[in-house]
Amino acid sequence: MIKKNADRIKIRRLAVETSIGVPDEERANTQTLWVSISLQPVRNFDELRDDVALTIDYYEVSLRVVELAAEKPRHLIETLAKDITEFLIQNYPVNYVNVEIEKRILDNADYVAVQMERFRDSSAME
Repeated sequence: MIKKNADRIKIRRLAVETSIGVPDEERANTQTLWVSISLQPVRNFDELRDDVALTIDYYEVSLRVVELAAEKPRHLIETLAKDITEFLIQNYPVNYVNVEIEKRILDNADYVAVQMERFRDSSAME
């Protein structure tokens, strides 16, 4: 559950290379997507005592998300958002994850984006 005094770690517009798209031709070559992530750690920042072991290593998160995006082709950016969100919830001490993925695909728009947010099931923390 999200805390009242919820501190967040954010990664904005992380560039990832992936094979994605509905037609086979679109997936034939990798393309760049931009992933923004907001994480609510289980510990608020005032509990960290300046100890990196008590927080989430956002550099490691960025590397793992890049790897996950490149791991396999997908048709939908919605699927990639789900894969990233589930991965973060399962592998990091977070109460909440929000993932937004931007894709430059329409000539008459800056980008198309999907956004997914999930809360950790409180029973998963026990």
